Amino acid sequence: MTERPENETPSEPSASSVLGQAFGEAARRAGLDPAQSTSTGAAVWKAIGGVRGIVESVLPLVVFLVSLTIWPDNNLIAVIASVAAAAVFTIARLAQKQAPSAALGGLVAVGVAGALVLFTGRAEDNFIPGFITNVVYGSAFLVSAIAGWSIIGLAVGFLMDDGIGWRKDRRKRRVFFWLSIMWAALFFVRLAVQFPMWLAGGDDVVQVLGTVKLVMGIPLFAPLVAVTWLAARAVYSDRK
Repeated sequence: MTERPENETPSEPSASSVLGQAFGEAARRAGLDPAQSTSTGAAVWKAIGGVRGIVESVLPLVVFLVSLTIWPDNNLIAVIASVAAAAVFTIARLAQKQAPSAALGGLVAVGVAGALVLFTGRAEDNFIPGFITNVVYGSAFLVSAIAGWSIIGLAVGFLMDDGIGWRKDRRKRRVFFWLSIMWAALFFVRLAVQFPMWLAGGDDVVQVLGTVKLVMGIPLFAPLVAVTWLAARAVYSDRK
C-alpha cells in the first residue's frame, strides 16, 4: 500500500457533492428519504409538517386577511396580528426544544412582508416576498433541469448513496429532469396566476389574492411531494 506524499492534500469535495448533500439533508429532515420504508401518505404528511405544519403555514395569512376584514383601513393591526401568530409557533418550538427552523423561517417571511406593507402603505404588497420566492425557486429548479443537474436528482442521489451516478442512467436522468420541471412549473404557475391579480389591483385584491394563495399552497404542494416520492423510489426499486 502506497503512502500519500506529504505535500498531497485530500481532494476537495465537488460542488455537486456539496449541493447533493445539502439538498439531501433537507429532504431527509422533511421526511422524504426514498431509502426509508414508509408509506407515501406518511412521507407527504411529514413533509408538510402534519397538522402543526399546516397551521403554521396558513394561520399568519388567515389572521392578516381577517384583521383587514375587521379593520380595512388599519394595516398596522393586520401586520402585528400576523407577526404575532407566526411568533407564537416559533416560541412554542423553542420552549419544547424542537427545531424551530420551519417556524422561524415563517416568522422571518411574515416579518419581511409586514415591514413592506408598513413601508408602502399597501396591504397587497404583503404578497411581494411570495412572488420573489416563486421566481427564485422556480428558476432554480428549471435551470438545474436544463443544465442536467436536477436538484431532485442531486438530493435523491445523496440519499440513496448514489452520488451523481444517476447522471449515467438515462432513465433516472429523464425522471429527475421531469420532476424538476414539475416543481418549476408549480412555482411559475403560482406566479402566473397571482402576479397579474396583484398588478390589476382593486378593492378586494388582498382578500382574493390571499384566498388564491392558500388554495395554491398545500393543496398543490402535497400531491407533487407524493409524485416525487413515488418516482424517486421507483427508479431505485431494483436495487439490492
